[in-house]
Amino acid sequence: MTNPIALTTTAGGAQPTDPGGGGRAQLEKAKLKMFDPSPKSGGGKGADRGTIQFQFNPKEVTIQKSAKWERKPAKKAKSAGPPEFSGAEPCKLTVEMFFDASGNHDGSVVAAVEQLFSCCVPTEESRGKEKPTPPLVVLQWGKIASFPAFVTSVSAKYTLFSPDGVPIRALCSVAMEEMPNEPWRQNPTSGGQSVRRSHRMIDGDTLASVAYAEYGDPAMWRAIAKYNSVDDPMRLPIGTVMVLPAPEELV
Repeated sequence: MTNPIALTTTAGGAQPTDPGGGGRAQLEKAKLKMFDPSPKSGGGKGADRGTIQFQFNPKEVTIQKSAKWERKPAKKAKSAGPPEFSGAEPCKLTVEMFFDASGNHDGSVVAAVEQLFSCCVPTEESRGKEKPTPPLVVLQWGKIASFPAFVTSVSAKYTLFSPDGVPIRALCSVAMEEMPNEPWRQNPTSGGQSVRRSHRMIDGDTLASVAYAEYGDPAMWRAIAKYNSVDDPMRLPIGTVMVLPAPEELV
């Protein structure tokens, strides 16, 4: 039995207003960081393969996490037996990217779409190996970075063309899936922070259930509460976003 847990984060592309009245806060642009799936000799992340910049920040980022639960028939009970955790599915993330070159009528939209398509094919370095692999990507927005993932699909819809037939506006839907067996400590971002997941609390969630699904140990709910400065873990409003760092950070 699969129990999907969906997380949807909504954020507009407009600049937020400084509540202190000191003007507008700096606008952080989202981007897809690409890097080689093979780590460098001696450890560390793979080689940087460039960046796909968001022209406009996304309105929505959807993350889905599913867990597998199995029930065995209870011989002496009328109801089904208790569920047993049998593993977690990789995280899946979908996001839309909008590109517009209607102001200059150049080929930048086509170039951006082709760069996204390149994430769906094996890298040149891996094609001669036994198991060709695509580049890994990380959605980075300000100080927040997603999990290392590979792109499973890119759907591009061209909605505007120049008089000579060049696409100058496109809406792209990008789907990616968490790369299995990626070490928590491997940092694909340019900064020094570790990659952190996040979870938005939904109806029925508890910190113990989140800790069990993420780390396999419900007792780690205390460390999650401490890390997120939660005063009352029994009264977390639905929609609260909990940051889930690497296990070694939960001390």
